[in-house]
Parts: sequence; structure tokens; C-alpha cells
Amino acid sequence: MKPSILIVDDDDVMQETLSDVLRKRSYEVFAVGSGNGALSVIKKNLIDLILLDMKLPDVDGLEVLKKVKEFDTEILVIMMTAYSDVQTAVSAMKSGAYHYINKPFEVEELQLLIEKGLETKSLINEVRRLHRQHNVEYQNSHIHGVTPQIKYLKELLEMISKTHKTSVLIQGESGTGKELAANAIHFNSKRSGKALMKINCSAIPDSLLESELFGYEKGAFTDAKNTKKGLFELADGGTVFLDEIGDMKPFLQSKILRVLENQTFMRVGGEREIKVDIRVIAATNRDLEELVKEGLFRKDLYYRLKVMVVEMPPLRERVEDILLLANLFIEENNKEYNKNIKGLSGEAKTLLIQYPWPGNIRELKNVIERAMILTDQEYLTPKQLPFELRQTEQNTRRKMIPELFEATDEMSLEIMEKSHISQVLKRLEWNKSKTSKVLGISRATLRAKIKRYNLSMN
Repeated sequence: MKPSILIVDDDDVMQETLSDVLRKRSYEVFAVGSGNGALSVIKKNLIDLILLDMKLPDVDGLEVLKKVKEFDTEILVIMMTAYSDVQTAVSAMKSGAYHYINKPFEVEELQLLIEKGLETKSLINEVRRLHRQHNVEYQNSHIHGVTPQIKYLKELLEMISKTHKTSVLIQGESGTGKELAANAIHFNSKRSGKALMKINCSAIPDSLLESELFGYEKGAFTDAKNTKKGLFELADGGTVFLDEIGDMKPFLQSKILRVLENQTFMRVGGEREIKVDIRVIAATNRDLEELVKEGLFRKDLYYRLKVMVVEMPPLRERVEDILLLANLFIEENNKEYNKNIKGLSGEAKTLLIQYPWPGNIRELKNVIERAMILTDQEYLTPKQLPFELRQTEQNTRRKMIPELFEATDEMSLEIMEKSHISQVLKRLEWNKSKTSKVLGISRATLRAKIKRYNLSMN
């Protein structure tokens, strides 16, 4: 979106000259000859910067400045005056002007002032955006769960957070909370006061990814009209999170390796090395070791990233956490949609526990949100749950095991799980391979649960 500039000057020649110059430099330009006209324009249009003459036929320029700032403090104002009046300039700055320029002036001098002003505004907006992002992501850095896998995960993330530069590789299926783990590492580390910059390597075309990561110099390519900082530079002192790094092309992988080894890089079109202090956290749902064998991922980068490896467990192996998370999402959506839903019916709990959750936590969150939109009842029932939870493979499994228990509201989650696993084992004559497949968990997880609940064939 082109920056918009409003010229406020009663000199028609000045208006036309500045308008022509600024339009040629790709700005959207508005021009008026009075203070009241200027106030009318800013009420109808989004204006980034105003070139405001100090002397106007209807209202004094300082008065216009004050009214502009009352209307929108974000608009930058550069005062133009034909008088070298230091006191007037000081008054203008005190009233909120970004800068002032004396007439007559060189167009290039004004252009430089405009560019610096817009760059300043852009940086201020970016700082505010990062501050908002920091607050939101700090809230989203808490990992919820009571299973042994989650307890171990929390302990591991806490230990990693205490390190300063150690690279981290987070692996896991889509929707398991890899970004959440990255948040937890950053916001519990000494880098938490600095930026956490994120990028999804699979969501940006290869031609743009390099400049997004490393930035570019003015004139590096056709559209590079100004120098731009990349994520690594913006994250200096903080953390860079490279999501879906398994989709990154080899030519960029070598540059990432250089950053990891030397903490240096060059902007696109640049000739000087830029030094940064960052931690890199990478995440993937792909098998990087297999990609290395196929020649699609650099072996040296793979081993450089996996200094610390975090494995995110799939939701189907965290059965005890399913209802806990579902209730958390119900609380969130009660606030979001101003509802007062108390929880899940017994049948809905059973369906949620039995479903294998191929989309993991993200899928569960979406299912709960959808169900809450569709009801005003006190409890969510199977009627509000998606078709796949009620009619797909899980129901086929239930037909294979017709005597499975039905949950009640009075049952604890532990009792529900113990009863369910026990009945499946009995029905399948304690065939652990078949049982783990039906339950949607690994054999190791099944063995741990048999031991935990002291289950036996007798």
C-alpha cells in the first residue's frame, strides 16, 4: 500500500510542484489550500504524513497541527515556513510536529525528510506490533497437560530455556503445538525481552524467502527502492523461529548454516557482513533424517540444528489430556462468544477420547469452537460434533467392540481410560498390537498404561 501524503499550502504553484514530485516517487498525494480543507481530508482518508504550511488563509498552521493530533496522533506532520523563526519551530515540535523545514527548500532535502519520517513511523508501528505479539504469545507459551509425556516435555523446555544460544529442533506432527514449544523456550529465557521473529518456510515462495530472512539493500533488484531489514536482523538479541524448515531449498540451507555457525549474514545485494546475536529454533513435521538420505536436506545443517531435539507427542498418545484441553478450549470460547457452556456430555467425552485426532491439538481446538458456535445448551453433545467423530473409523472400531463402556458425567478421566483400555484388551484377547492400533496409541504407551493401571489378564 502506497504511503499517503497531504500537502497543505495556499500557494498553487507549490501545491502542483510538490504533488508532481511526490507522485513520481510513488506516493499517494492529496493537496488543499486551507486548514479547514486539511481537516476535512484527514477525516475521509487515511493519511500517513502532512506537509503543513505555517501560514494559511483561514487557520494558523499551529492550530491545524493541534487539531490533527487531536484527531489522530499517528499522522506525521512536517511544518513548512518561510520564516526562520526558531520560536515558532519549537512551538510546532512541542505541539507534536515531526520536523520542520524552511522555505525555500530543495526538493531533495524535503524528500529525505519525508523518507526518514515514514521510516520512523514504520519502525514505531513495528515495535508496537511486536509488543502486542509479545503479550499474546507470552499468554500462548503455556503448555497444558498431565500425561508423563507432557511433564517430561515441560522439564525439557525449561532446561533448554536456561541455555543462551543452543539451537533447537522441534519435531512432531502437524497441530501438536510446535510453535507453542518455541514460545515457551523464548519467553522463559533471558531473550524474552527481545523479539521472537517467526516465519513459515513453506508458506513463502523461494524467491521471496531469502529477502524475508536476510533483508536486502536498496537497488538489489527491481522493486528494492529502499533498504529492508530481514528477520535475522530484526531479531537481534532475541530468537528466530523457522517453522517447516524441512521445506526449505538447499541453496538457503547453506546460508542458515552460516548464521548458526558464525552469527553473520549478508543482505541480498549487500557486500558487508552483519553480525547478530540470536538463537535459532527450527520446527518440522517431516523426517529430516530421511530427507538427508534423499539429498534434500543438508547433513551438516541437520546435525547443527539437532543440538537439542524436542519431540512433540501426538494427541492420540495423550488420552488423559484430551478432556483437559477440551475444557480449556470451552473456557476460551465462552469468553470469545459470550456463552456459558459448562462442559461435555458423557457421550461427547467418549467420542473425543476414542477419536484418533489426526490433526492433533489444532483439530481438537477447531472441533470445540465449531461445536460451541452450534449450540446454546449447557453441555456439548455428539449432535454438535463433526461427522468424522461420529461416523468414521472410530465408530467402526466401536462396532468391533460392542460392549465398550459409556462415560458418565460422574466418571473421572482416569476411571474412564482404565475401563476403556481394559475392555479393549479383553475383547481382543490381550493382543497388544491390535489393541494399540484400535486405541490409536503406540505399543510402548499401551505397556505404560497397563503398568500404571495394574491391568492383568485375570
